[in-house]
Amino acid sequence: MTASRRDLLAMAAAATAAGAAPAAAQPGPAPIFSLPATTIPIAGESGVFPVRRIYCIGRNYAAHAIERGSDPTREPPFFFQKPTDAIQNVAAGETADHPYPSLTQNYHHEVELVAALKSGGVDIPVERALDHVYGYALGLDMTRRDLQNAMSAQKKPWEIGKSFDHAAVIGPLHPVARIGHPRAGAISLAVNGTLRQNSDLSKMIWSVAEQIAKLSEAFELKAGDIIYSGTPENVGPVVRGDVLLCRLDGLPDLSIRIV
Repeated sequence: MTASRRDLLAMAAAATAAGAAPAAAQPGPAPIFSLPATTIPIAGESGVFPVRRIYCIGRNYAAHAIERGSDPTREPPFFFQKPTDAIQNVAAGETADHPYPSLTQNYHHEVELVAALKSGGVDIPVERALDHVYGYALGLDMTRRDLQNAMSAQKKPWEIGKSFDHAAVIGPLHPVARIGHPRAGAISLAVNGTLRQNSDLSKMIWSVAEQIAKLSEAFELKAGDIIYSGTPENVGPVVRGDVLLCRLDGLPDLSIRIV
């Protein structure tokens, strides 16, 4: 080792021993443009919940499984995803305009309980799964049913029917610390005042805890993930001008107008 090298090492050691601050890390490459973060308001709080991924479970109420041509027995659950920027936030007490999407002539509503995670992991035990939930919201999994059905008939992925702009409508989050973990309670949806979907959370085939456990076998779940937990029977079409009113015991109503 040369004298100059030894001197430099000695100076660095002395600086460390004296408590000198380490050299600042060099900044990484700068993005060529910025992207807006997707967040969900939290009821009664100034902070917002950042969204990392959106997971959805399919056919999680027996009667809905039957109307979609599936066997409602407890077969392994299946999941799909929506893009994060499909979120449409709807404030409590408001009726938000919701654009009728392109390409479809058969646009369907699906009202659902949504769970939001504050932490995650892999192979999460069912009995510990709810420890990872930050809060819950009322949501709508909007669906271009004709496109979904066409892809299903061809045995092709049906993201085009589920994953599009504004496809994940959601109300504000309510922390578990305030509302607990909803395991039962009436969930419903009316169109222009006429009741269409009307069921109870207790009728879910797979509970929220079971959904989290199953998802964590396939993915590493993390804080910011949200899970649409499935819709009851009697999903159906909406057209421009329709007003949807969603209700779930313990949470404020969620309402949109199709425009």
